[in-house]
Amino acid sequence: MLEVTDAKHQKDYRILVTFNTGEQGEVDLREVLWGPVFEPLKDLDKFKCFKVSPVLHTIVWDNDADLAPEFLYDEMQK
Repeated sequence: MLEVTDAKHQKDYRILVTFNTGEQGEVDLREVLWGPVFEPLKDLDKFKCFKVSPVLHTIVWDNDADLAPEFLYDEMQK
């Protein structure tokens, strides 16, 4: 099962993500911030306030937004 083990904000809407496979890469999430849950994250100060959930094993925000590890991995591959 793919899991996010670490994530660090880089700049703008870019996050450096590390997976339990040892792979690491940067994802740019600017284009995926649409819809009721993600719209508030267009505010960069809110976007930067993510954490890695020890339960969901992915990045999450205080407004209950999260992105599946598989989605982040696919974005990293682009």
